[in-house]
Amino acid sequence: MPAGLAAPVPVTQVPKDEDFMEWYNEVVEVAELTDKRYPIKGMNIWRPYGQQIMNRIDAFTRSEMQRTGHDEVSFPLLIPERLFLKEAEQIKGFGGEVFWVTHAGHNELPEGERWVVRPTSECAMYEVFPLWIRSHSDLPLQTFQVCNVFRYETKQTRAFMRVREIHFFEDHSVFADEKSAREHVLLDLDIVENVFRKLALPSLKTKRPEWDRFPGAVDSIGADVVMPSGRTLQCATVHYYGTNFAKAYDMTYERDDGTYEHCHQTTYGMSERLVGAVVGCHGDDNGLILPPEIAPVQVVIVPILFKGEAERILEHCRRVRDLLAEEGFRVRLDERDRSAGEKYYHWELRGVPLRLEIGPKDIEKGSVFTARRDRPGKEGKKPLPLDGLPDALRALLDDIQESLRARQQAFVEERVRRVATLDEAKALLAQDSRLHVFEMPISGDEAARRVEQELDFKTLGVPVDAPADPEGRACAVTGEPATTMIRFARTY
Repeated sequence: MPAGLAAPVPVTQVPKDEDFMEWYNEVVEVAELTDKRYPIKGMNIWRPYGQQIMNRIDAFTRSEMQRTGHDEVSFPLLIPERLFLKEAEQIKGFGGEVFWVTHAGHNELPEGERWVVRPTSECAMYEVFPLWIRSHSDLPLQTFQVCNVFRYETKQTRAFMRVREIHFFEDHSVFADEKSAREHVLLDLDIVENVFRKLALPSLKTKRPEWDRFPGAVDSIGADVVMPSGRTLQCATVHYYGTNFAKAYDMTYERDDGTYEHCHQTTYGMSERLVGAVVGCHGDDNGLILPPEIAPVQVVIVPILFKGEAERILEHCRRVRDLLAEEGFRVRLDERDRSAGEKYYHWELRGVPLRLEIGPKDIEKGSVFTARRDRPGKEGKKPLPLDGLPDALRALLDDIQESLRARQQAFVEERVRRVATLDEAKALLAQDSRLHVFEMPISGDEAARRVEQELDFKTLGVPVDAPADPEGRACAVTGEPATTMIRFARTY
């Protein structure tokens, strides 16, 4: 590296550890993931780099859907009011959040013909599913779509976390009986795990309490990511609907004996919140740190140019780029007329996992100089020989992917605390500026409500990914025998 190349200064004005939300709001814009200046609050512009990251996530999801026998569909955006009114729980859950279309051109729509801009697609799909399902031979029906949904978010909007136009994935599947549907819930949870692993994001899987289930669901399981502030961000949910929607939409199938039964249903949803979780959990004061699986550019080559040797160095860099591209890497050669320091700053801000620096001495030695984005300073830098470079880079990228996941897993284990009493939770909060997720033995809904009130936390529900046997434990609130273990957290 030529002398005088100073390390880039932090790109954010507020350090991540001092004010996570302020850091987050800044970094999603300076890294050019989104532009929040569109004149409708909460409806943001996806800039090319942010769109490329979302496309990678969608590709992972589509691959999992194909592997598990789901078929992609695309349903209309608008839902007639009469369909929306069919399922009472949906109205209760979304009635205050929906956008309504009331006019076509200059003409008001006829009475009873208002249209809902979809907040989710149950109503649209389940009106049609009975036309596709006649007998048991038509089941299971496993469908999904990737689309935008719209909800009138009234809280403070945050890019990718709380928006009014949401990039959304939804799996809607139909089965003959409860057993098959419940098995599919477990399959969906495995898919969640597989997608989250690509993002190097461990999650907490928790069965939601009755008062926080998805409208119309029998059971809802949320996958929550623990963010650097200690708050949780719900990034995926899996629901078992039982026959609730089937009864509302007359969704039945004919059995072998000629009788008819209502279908059982499941759904699984994820959104652009996954992008927000990746940014928040892995980034630092120099910008994004992207897991190699999700990075639009995995390897960037920065030529170290010296007077009189620029063309020789560039030609060598092009050969290295072509070699890596042929080997399947997402690689970029930065030939812009900028200083090497400016290029470092640019690609570090965008979280590219690996940087290769190539100058005259590297060419003479038959090597490249590598810099890992996930490790600071000299710790992440070393030379690698050109001979065998593709295999060496694959190993490095795999190590970066796993180290990011391990680092986040360690943080989750530090932040999730199982406590015996409400007072113990209060003491932990008093001595630590960052929040914890608490697991407590609880005797019933009233005790859970009291925890919510006294801590200003939300009930996430019963852990499904960790031992939660309350046998022999006293309720953290009342001291009476506990009936279950409950997770509590502050949420985004």
